[in-house]
Amino acid sequence: MTVIDTELSIDSLSDDKKVALPNFHIVIPARFASQRFPKKLLAMLGDKPVIQWVYELALKAGAESVVIATDHEEIKRLAARFGADVVMTRDDHENGTERLAEVAAQKGWSANEIVVNVQGDEPFLPVTFIHDAVLALHNDHAADMATAACGIKNSDDFFNPNVVKVVCDQEQRALYFSRAPIPWDRDGFAKAKQTHPDMPVFRHIGLYVYRARLLAQYATMPVSPLEKWEKLEQLRLLHQGVKIQVALVSGLPPHGVDTPEDLEKLNRTLSAGFL
Repeated sequence: MTVIDTELSIDSLSDDKKVALPNFHIVIPARFASQRFPKKLLAMLGDKPVIQWVYELALKAGAESVVIATDHEEIKRLAARFGADVVMTRDDHENGTERLAEVAAQKGWSANEIVVNVQGDEPFLPVTFIHDAVLALHNDHAADMATAACGIKNSDDFFNPNVVKVVCDQEQRALYFSRAPIPWDRDGFAKAKQTHPDMPVFRHIGLYVYRARLLAQYATMPVSPLEKWEKLEQLRLLHQGVKIQVALVSGLPPHGVDTPEDLEKLNRTLSAGFL
């Protein structure tokens, strides 16, 4: 597998080495009622709300359009104040993919258009990750979806169920995503739960890129048993035989805002000038 060096921004390359990005849209699902941290997208990070940070980083990606998709008037009003294009969606969606499907239908995007799901609680997602995932899908004509992953550097992360792992085939397409440690070193782990440097262990990064035709199909797909047990929405697609291309990037984005503690840490980091 070839790891893409995200230290080199596409825009920073010399003219003869730049990679032409296809046209793509970004949709930011902005759910109001988060279980662990209600109203987190409205919470202040530095001098502006979390959702505004995400919208502004999305604008830097060079997308054809950037849309905030929400189910709540309070987010709509706030987003309108900083000039965002906002689409109101139903409040009964199970996940962000279903919300993207509603937006794609409302916008009338054609089947082959590329749509990126940038999560509303990831204010410091590197723009290069978006580019890498878009290019991964664009260059794999047999896939209808792409995502991103990076190498796992320590055994604690590998055995942590909150760190989602992915294994890929020789075409760099996902074989499976799991909260369990995969692949399992049968002989090595019988002696000690330590990963070997040669093991192909990769951490999934929650960035999703779709062809619009797949979004139209997603809502009609039944929830798979795999998705139900692992609580990973992409398993519904693998269960249905969808090919998911994986862009391997170097490094992790800073932690998102899942809890009030995460927000407090990011505020401290921001005030110290490290972001």
